Amino acid sequence: MSTYHKLGSVPRKRHTVFRKPNGELYAEELVSTHGFSSTYSLVYHHYAPTLVKKIGEPYDVSPKIGRAKHLKHTSLKGFSIPAKDDYLESRVPVLVNSDLHISLAAPRHSMVDCFYKNSQADEVIFIHKGSGVLHTGYGKIRFEYGDYLVVPRGVIYQLSFDSEDNRLFIVESFTPVSTPKRYRNEYGQLMEHAPFYERDIRRPTDLETFDEKGDFKILIKKDGLMYPYTYGTHPFDFVGWDGYHYPWAFSIHDFEPITGRLHMPPPIHQTFENANFVICSFCPRLYDYHPDSIPAPYNHSNVDSDEVLYYVDGDFMSRHDVEQGQITLHPGGIPHGPHPGTVEKSIGKHRTEELAVMIDPFRPLMLTEAALAIEDDKYYTSWIAGA
Repeated sequence: MSTYHKLGSVPRKRHTVFRKPNGELYAEELVSTHGFSSTYSLVYHHYAPTLVKKIGEPYDVSPKIGRAKHLKHTSLKGFSIPAKDDYLESRVPVLVNSDLHISLAAPRHSMVDCFYKNSQADEVIFIHKGSGVLHTGYGKIRFEYGDYLVVPRGVIYQLSFDSEDNRLFIVESFTPVSTPKRYRNEYGQLMEHAPFYERDIRRPTDLETFDEKGDFKILIKKDGLMYPYTYGTHPFDFVGWDGYHYPWAFSIHDFEPITGRLHMPPPIHQTFENANFVICSFCPRLYDYHPDSIPAPYNHSNVDSDEVLYYVDGDFMSRHDVEQGQITLHPGGIPHGPHPGTVEKSIGKHRTEELAVMIDPFRPLMLTEAALAIEDDKYYTSWIAGA
């Protein structure tokens, strides 16, 4: 959420003398996006952030495409992705294009021996199961079930988990993640009709400064490769920072749904926007209140976009046999809609308890080999009565 924030100690003016108690200068770093023309923060380190002792051989972490072209409604059993000890190894890309990568992860253990930086993609990490702390040089953010963690590109981080039972739904965006423009006024403030408010946004707190030298392993991802770096100083050596570029969190439970007398279209659920896709939150809400309304969504054709739905919790009145962690992909070009019998069944219903994350990309998605391994290959027949 691009609003000004500040933690720790910073000098009164930018680019001026700022000394440690021993008389040495702190190292100033400008962390900027889109060159020097978009959001940025100024960070003050104990040591220069350029002290690299070693760079290891990069290794391939790019998605392995299993089906590049498709025109079939697809369902993936997301909780079939096996749990792994390491957070980074547990991340499994399932749906990808040139704008975003969608991954599932089930890490058992906290990040202890290394740090991670995605150098070219913002990450939106949805917490389906588990709780813990996101650690960065900017401070800490506590997270739990239902939280979106938004980690801008270039931010070095660690995740600490409270238990071994964790399930994450991760979107890597190759364009910046922001709140929808139509929710904001000319000054950037969220407007009265927006489904959330600035006080719902959780920013970093509890800045910890690590004045440490040694060997610190940083794994840096770029262009499908992971580069092992060894820094000579702790990456969280910030004594202070201020600006607009930093990680933040928002809970899906704080999204306030917009309702109407008749069925409202998916854009009312939009939570984040990007250059070539949107992320929406489907939350518990009252149904339409026209006396003849049909709460179930109508059949519709996505002419210009694919549609991805990640099922989190609750009862989905328009679908049969939905389970937690399931992902459905309805490709652009063919219609989809409620399953047989669900339209009639929805009439007279007053509310839904469904919880889901939806992504509409405007370029077709490809399925990875890992996705094909968890595919329900009969899903496209589920609109046939009795199938």
